[in-house]
Amino acid sequence: MKFSDSFFNRVEKKTKVNKETILNLAEKLRQNDMKNEGTLREVINELSKMTGREVSKEKQDKIIEAVINDKVPKDIDKML
Repeated sequence: MKFSDSFFNRVEKKTKVNKETILNLAEKLRQNDMKNEGTLREVINELSKMTGREVSKEKQDKIIEAVINDKVPKDIDKML
């Protein structure tokens, strides 16, 4: 999936996380098992720190469950 610069600009505006950081996290996920709970928690925690938004354990559990069970929306662009 290829994203446009406008997509990254919208993400950065909303989250204060730049394109390079997003791509680095995506590469980390690509190199590891995206269905691995430990990897997912690590990425969620990194994003939480970067954005300054706390993610509760309950919310982490819901995110991980959604990713593992393929319940993540396919059209990410519409989420922003």
